[in-house]
Amino acid sequence: MEALVNRFRALAPAVDYCSIRVVDEDTEIVSVRQDVPEPVQASRDRGAMVTVVDGDGIGYAATSDLSDAGLKDAMARAREWARLARGRSVFEGAPPELPRPKGRYATPVAKPLRMSKAERLDLLMRESAACRIDGRIVDWAAMLWTTRTRQLLATADGGETIQEWEFTVPGLHVTAHSDGVTQTRSWGGRYNGYCQQGGFEIVERSGFVGSGRLTAEEALQLVAAPNCPGGTMDVVLMPDQMMLQIHESIGHPLELDRILGDERNYAGTSFVTLDMFGSYRYGSALLNVTYDPTRSEEFATFAFDDEGTPARREYLIKDGVLLRPLGGTSSQQRARRRRADIGGVATTRACGWNRPPIDRMSNVNVEPGTSTLDEMIAATELGVLMKTNRSWSIDDSRNKFQFGCEWGRMIRNGRLAEVVRDPNYRGISATF
Repeated sequence: MEALVNRFRALAPAVDYCSIRVVDEDTEIVSVRQDVPEPVQASRDRGAMVTVVDGDGIGYAATSDLSDAGLKDAMARAREWARLARGRSVFEGAPPELPRPKGRYATPVAKPLRMSKAERLDLLMRESAACRIDGRIVDWAAMLWTTRTRQLLATADGGETIQEWEFTVPGLHVTAHSDGVTQTRSWGGRYNGYCQQGGFEIVERSGFVGSGRLTAEEALQLVAAPNCPGGTMDVVLMPDQMMLQIHESIGHPLELDRILGDERNYAGTSFVTLDMFGSYRYGSALLNVTYDPTRSEEFATFAFDDEGTPARREYLIKDGVLLRPLGGTSSQQRARRRRADIGGVATTRACGWNRPPIDRMSNVNVEPGTSTLDEMIAATELGVLMKTNRSWSIDDSRNKFQFGCEWGRMIRNGRLAEVVRDPNYRGISATF
């Protein structure tokens, strides 16, 4: 990395700002379906994004060629895009003032995942076999997904960060069929539960061992269960569903570039406006929401975002009142030019080396209150406890939503009652 940084700085053009972000990522997915090992998926992705700021223009160019010739070409293209963007930029006549960071970060790993592929397959085969508890089980699969990412961010004038992340994600699903009814029950996986940084300790603390039989039993309960009844009632959302509710109703609406209108014709806008910060009641006084990059086990923990801004824990919503957006350095500067000094957080991130960073939610957490799960259930006269997302829909301002879950259980008079299948609920983020 040091040699690459030296070559980059020697080649960097004479502009207001120039940076390179190099990403080197290894991914491996080992999986088993119906007790048969699937082909191992292994990939390596490596490349760099060059950013140039010249006047009020900003330009980007990506390359997988990290030779001198490849870097020169990317710098020239980024500089040309910056020139073409002058006078047409969202920065409205003033260039963004980007950080010159220095520092390092690495995922704390208690138990490095040194298992051979054969050992990983053996682990998955055991859980796969445990799913076969009944003839009504018609499909089942288990997987272990691991990724290691190394990222360098260097500026032409001395800024430099190196960050390394390790991700381990176990997952499993079981499908049951009976009397014309088919239901799938999932455990873990990338989108429904146990996404964390770390090594084999994640597999251990997640409860993956033993999840096969439990998941199969719940799939069988679902095919025998009645449909969830309709009506207006309370919902108690378990974490593997609440994570998507937070994502859609809090995360996306608070992304500052979305509020500023950048994604209006692509991914939509937001019901949140700049004048709401500091006064708008987002929820009850019990609602406290943080952006917390200091939680070492969480998926989006880092020391610096992809613009180089140092990351620290901040309240987004406190005692129900909206305080600050999910906006990085560049977006905060743009908001201030609109007389909205509303702050933000270090959350400008890219999904890979060949994409420029945008404001993107990371480690958005609803802080725990004082009530236990049992107390919340006891306080519910009529409602449904729901687990594990299976479908979602939300409008382009991230306000009106509808979610479906895999698993439901009725709550009657403060007690858990019968299991129900296909539970759905809908609402409005602004009042939910």
